[in-house]
Amino acid sequence: MTETTTAASGSEQGSQRSVPKPVFTDAEAGAREFPDSSSTARRYNYYTPAKRKQTLYEDTTVEVQPDPRHYLTQGWIYGFANGEGGYPLHWTKLKAWGVDEPEPQRGVGTGGMTVKNWPAHGWHEFRDPNEEWEQTLYRYNANVVRQLTQNIDNARNAKAFELWNTNWIRFVERNVGAWMHIEHILGLYVFASNERSAPTNMHNTALAANSTRKIRFAQDLALYNLTLSEEIDGFDGTAHLDAWDNAPEWQGARKMTEALTAVQDDWGEAIFAANIVFEPLIGELFRSNLVMQAAATNGDFVTPTVMGAGEYDYAQRDLRWSLACFGPLVTDREFGPQNKELMEGWLRRYVPQALEAARTMQPMWSQSDSKPPRFEDSLDRAKNRFAGICSDLGLDVPEELKQ
Repeated sequence: MTETTTAASGSEQGSQRSVPKPVFTDAEAGAREFPDSSSTARRYNYYTPAKRKQTLYEDTTVEVQPDPRHYLTQGWIYGFANGEGGYPLHWTKLKAWGVDEPEPQRGVGTGGMTVKNWPAHGWHEFRDPNEEWEQTLYRYNANVVRQLTQNIDNARNAKAFELWNTNWIRFVERNVGAWMHIEHILGLYVFASNERSAPTNMHNTALAANSTRKIRFAQDLALYNLTLSEEIDGFDGTAHLDAWDNAPEWQGARKMTEALTAVQDDWGEAIFAANIVFEPLIGELFRSNLVMQAAATNGDFVTPTVMGAGEYDYAQRDLRWSLACFGPLVTDREFGPQNKELMEGWLRRYVPQALEAARTMQPMWSQSDSKPPRFEDSLDRAKNRFAGICSDLGLDVPEELKQ
């Protein structure tokens, strides 16, 4: 039996055909390897990273927006009815080096005429220090909402709202509720409406992220208002409408907020006025120096967590990207003096409006039983904060700040 098996095996081996093995000559399509084609090497050669290594933020944001000064060799592929194409640089009076240089002339046989010393203008040097892109934007806001929901649920289970005194309930229903209008207006009609106007995708992404944080904070306050209407007997969830429409102490802030939505044809001015002037002199004055200072002594340990989320949005994210955006323009190698003069003109225009609005808010400092620090002390803190921001930007502190 063993001999039979061996014979059969030998017969099978003898019947196998001899097939030539393929020999690769590297002439096949796709055989050549390029430096950045490896799956382990994520390197793009169409931009220069801000640091030694490229970041995921840069890979998903930098130069995603087309620009014929760089590599869009056939010129703008879309335009507007008035003949302008793409992202006109004159949508703000601010300028970065190289913007006055003409776009390369395109044509048959030009080989694309790529710009040698790119980026072709200084706007492309901007990097958002928050490194925001789509995934981080959703993740950040989701984490904030999750934390706030847990805080409010814990307060509800602990019956924490029963500790509030009556005057503080009236304060929150009118004033904390009224602040949601400001966040909604700025988020939707200042930041979102200007998001398309900036000259690079890095700027537009930062504007979009700023917008979503504002709108999310407005929604946080709206949902908080609904929760308080359910948890506190006699809480008037519509009182903020009357405060926003009729209360004298809110009309200055309302006037300036609506003025920011009316800035015409200059996204730089609108964002500068909102994040550099309005937020420290009015926003932080109300959020940090009033609500968060007075809440605890009035029995409220919940509202500061809600208001603090919006405060963190501005102090740690919105202000950071704004300084990185406007600061280099003040020292721009070609238009620095011009930009500095322009921004200081904006300060002279908007600082008096902000201070007037801040002073109309003074009555709110005496509406609760346990008072926060004196209004003048709170305003001085806001002024000092604003002066520090001006110093960080390299701008002269306006004389109007002494009012």
